[in-house]
Amino acid sequence: MSIQDIIEGKKQWRAHLARVKALPPDYQIVYKEMQKYLFKVGPVSLSDGPLLPGIVDFFEEGAAEGKGVLALIGTDVAAFCDDLIKDSTTYADAYQDSISGKSDAARK
Repeated sequence: MSIQDIIEGKKQWRAHLARVKALPPDYQIVYKEMQKYLFKVGPVSLSDGPLLPGIVDFFEEGAAEGKGVLALIGTDVAAFCDDLIKDSTTYADAYQDSISGKSDAARK
């Protein structure tokens, strides 16, 4: 990873955060809670994947239509997040594989 890649990644992340800050306050609160949850249990490719920007797109559309954030995702934020990442490899999956001997290092 070059310096240019790091700089570009920071620019993209700052632009992403600016989009989040432009959301209504209730959307911002829910987004931050989702982000915390996903960073703890989320997919391994979370930081460079399309999930977080996709959530912001979804929230921007809902806010533009005048819907409340809970009308979009329901009252169980964790269940909504789990449904988003159900087919992705999570850190918990990687950890379980490593302790059960399924990792590449354990096979060698």
